[in-house]
Amino acid sequence: MTPDMTQPDNHYSIDVFGFNQTERLMLSSIFGLAARRDPSFVQRDAGATRPADLYLVDGSDPAAMSEFHAVRARYPAPTVLVGDADPQSGLPAMPRPIQWARLLQSFDDAVLGDAQPAPANSAAAGVFDKTMVLRRTGAPAPAAATPAAPMRPAAAARPQPRPKQSTDTVLVVDDNATVRKFMEAKLAPYGFSADFAETGEQAVGLTGTKEYTCVFLDVVLPGIDGYQVCKLIKSNKQAVKRTAVVMLTSRSSPFDKLRGSLAGCDEYLTKPVDENQLLEVIAKFLPSARAAAA
Repeated sequence: MTPDMTQPDNHYSIDVFGFNQTERLMLSSIFGLAARRDPSFVQRDAGATRPADLYLVDGSDPAAMSEFHAVRARYPAPTVLVGDADPQSGLPAMPRPIQWARLLQSFDDAVLGDAQPAPANSAAAGVFDKTMVLRRTGAPAPAAATPAAPMRPAAAARPQPRPKQSTDTVLVVDDNATVRKFMEAKLAPYGFSADFAETGEQAVGLTGTKEYTCVFLDVVLPGIDGYQVCKLIKSNKQAVKRTAVVMLTSRSSPFDKLRGSLAGCDEYLTKPVDENQLLEVIAKFLPSARAAAA
């Protein structure tokens, strides 16, 4: 294969083998988030000439496993396996259902993981170290007789994912400082520009002067409540199309959810928020996802 000389060092392409249609749709959203990070992960295009940097495999699909083994024999690369463990390769498997946060973490572990490097005099270290270095810099990968374990940095030297610059903005409206800090930590890896408000009045003022991709809105606020804030945001015709309002509250009764829906909110999440559900909602309202849905 001819290498892609434009591929940046912090950008990994992933070959996906197997998975049903529902899981494929979920993976598409996950890649939407993973592409926003540094290191970033994107699904390898079918017509790409450059070998993949990472494999994501449905371990429960015999046809997918067969195809994966044939490709990996020619182009060794780190692998993330979902479903049944594979005794032939000795690869550990991640259980179903697919969890967003765990899968994103597994991508990081696969290429920046905490496994100790192989001994310098081992054959696996010599072959795979050169393979990874050459492929990450765009040079052709040398042939390997058998798949080898990836050589990865020690845990102490592992770099942390960094956000990429983004024009997408998020507003978090909550009078609880702990919730604001939690949301800040969860949004940071994906490069969103985040603003924070403690009252409904502050939120209305910010949304009146700035366009947000998504507003995470508590219901119980000092001053006007979240339902009123949501109605005011959605009264802006541009916001209806471009801004998603997600209620993020401890009120979980059917009546409260109905009030949120009547106010115009796009999603209703209850505290304590599940991280996988939060990531799913963030991906759902990315501009690219909203355009595809439209």
